[in-house]
Amino acid sequence: MDSYVRYLMHSVGSLMFFKIARDVLFKMPTETSHELSLRSIDTAHKMGLSALVGGEKPMNKPVEVMGIQFPNPVGLAAGLDKNGDHIDGLAALGFGCIEIGTVTPLPQPGNPKPRLFRLIEQQAIINRMGFNNKGVDHLVKRVQRSQYKGVLGINIGKNKDTPLENALDDYLVCLRKVYQLASYVVINISSPNTPGLRHLQLGDSLKSLLDPLKEEQLKLAKEHGRYVPLVVKIAPDLLEEEIVDVATIFKSMEIDGAIATNTTSERVGAESSQFKNEEGGLSGRPVFEKSTWALSVLCDELAGAIPVIGLGGIHSGNDAMQKKERGASLVQIYTGFIYEGPPLIKDIVAVWK
Repeated sequence: MDSYVRYLMHSVGSLMFFKIARDVLFKMPTETSHELSLRSIDTAHKMGLSALVGGEKPMNKPVEVMGIQFPNPVGLAAGLDKNGDHIDGLAALGFGCIEIGTVTPLPQPGNPKPRLFRLIEQQAIINRMGFNNKGVDHLVKRVQRSQYKGVLGINIGKNKDTPLENALDDYLVCLRKVYQLASYVVINISSPNTPGLRHLQLGDSLKSLLDPLKEEQLKLAKEHGRYVPLVVKIAPDLLEEEIVDVATIFKSMEIDGAIATNTTSERVGAESSQFKNEEGGLSGRPVFEKSTWALSVLCDELAGAIPVIGLGGIHSGNDAMQKKERGASLVQIYTGFIYEGPPLIKDIVAVWK
């Protein structure tokens, strides 16, 4: 009973702490509060106070996917820590996996500010960050300095100025540089914020990208004596027949995993927001149904041949279980984590069956 009472006190205390901190942060400019939150998580970790922020870590509930043992099924989605600057602090909150990136070969500033909008009433975010990052060499150094020994996904993309016909070169550069450090590597071809990028999801363009990447993966596996899975992240805005085609290509190319989904370009569920006309990808509660539909179509077509990670609109344990029931082997959170905080991790792990 003592341990249970202590667990409740930690959980209630951390939830109250988070809500107070969130209310303060939400009064700040969105990108400023994002950066301050990450620095605060780092500081709490260095001072041994991560339990104050996140409460006690969730129980171990191991899940094996892609030959990797995940301590629990809840991962942090790419985008929160683009450069690998905050790995240790975030890991201390109890995630079963940390995914960093999207990273590109060369540093790039991303799109002009403002480019991040918080839709509080809808519990959503619109972003048009544009793969702002410090480049793959910086990320590699940060991973090497990290103390984290858990599951690490690294999400890679192309530079904005790289012509679409040369996109493969950028993905190969990043794959070679991060391969030895990653538990798995994610090919991001579904962000709506890099012009033309989503065309790489379709037909011959997808085949032309994945074929040489798989070839390079196998070459690197022999070179390093270690096989690192390749995962592809898709958009929720694909048509049903396009998702079916994508699944067929994934199977023929022997892709190791998929993530469904990225953000949406649509505004269903956000029509009443003052930010509804802002360009960028919408995430959070409004994307749940659309992303879950895409997940379901993809999983049905793959029929268990390739595992799929569910992402999009997860704000509760029940949301995560709906993703699992539609075929997800794991889940990732991003916007739900911004709104619900670290307690969301424990909520999902507690109900995962």
